[in-house]
Amino acid sequence: MLYYNNEVEKKYPDLVKYFKSGISNENKNISHCLLFWGPDITSQCELALEIARLLNCKENGSENCECLNCKWVKEQTHPAVKIYTRLDFKESASSDDDSTTGKKNIDKNQAKAIINELGITSDYHRVYIFCDRDDEGNLLPLNRINFPEVTSNALLKTFEEPPENTTFIFLTNDKTDVISTVVSRAQSFFVPAKTEEIFDYNLVENVIKNYWTIERNNVIELEEKIMSAIAENDAKTVFTQIQNYMFNVIKSNFDNKPIYYRIMRDLKYVEEAKRQISLTPSMAIQTVVENLCFNIIL
Repeated sequence: MLYYNNEVEKKYPDLVKYFKSGISNENKNISHCLLFWGPDITSQCELALEIARLLNCKENGSENCECLNCKWVKEQTHPAVKIYTRLDFKESASSDDDSTTGKKNIDKNQAKAIINELGITSDYHRVYIFCDRDDEGNLLPLNRINFPEVTSNALLKTFEEPPENTTFIFLTNDKTDVISTVVSRAQSFFVPAKTEEIFDYNLVENVIKNYWTIERNNVIELEEKIMSAIAENDAKTVFTQIQNYMFNVIKSNFDNKPIYYRIMRDLKYVEEAKRQISLTPSMAIQTVVENLCFNIIL
């Protein structure tokens, strides 16, 4: 699946202008570690690929450039521009690792493979984009489950002192989803959602609408309503629609910082609930819903 978007400069003119200016500088004056955060991971990846294209372009960096490097990046076949997720290198799992580790997170074996690869000289500017994706190829954000501390620590020295002409880019919903030692080595940028996609949340709108106004003593009532919705559908669908509702609230409250940051925080709780259900199917759904409700109701 391709994530390059020719119109990324129209979506993020200020961000692209900033990176163009730094890249055109004689010393390529941009950080070797970048962290993008926000609700739209696909747009973050589009921006990351545009940066990779600009770093490798042999011409003037114009969006219509047809040099070989630009062509490769646009087709996502560039040998030095890679998207790393937990689903890469499944076959590299070793006997001393949990056999499912490669499916759940970016593991130590992937970290070793990246370090070994960086030890080989490259004629290109290497750009490694870290995120997650599902089995259908849909992009997902980094968090402490799919990019755990043990893997992050294995790569810290590489992030801190990378080989020449190497840039790492991390994609996540919130900076707190990545361990602080990685964040401290990266230059962070908020990437707002620009998609016009309409997220469906009709199954949960009456359940979750204005949930932030619910009193703490009414949290059990919210739990019961969510469980009723799950009984008529399924947990993953209900959680996804709750997220969709939250995304739409974010869009209409971009300038309302208390609501905006509250919803951004709560999105993480819903994502955690979805992961608990998918990774541990035997876990009681009611327990997951109860924890979610107590987390999102102050």
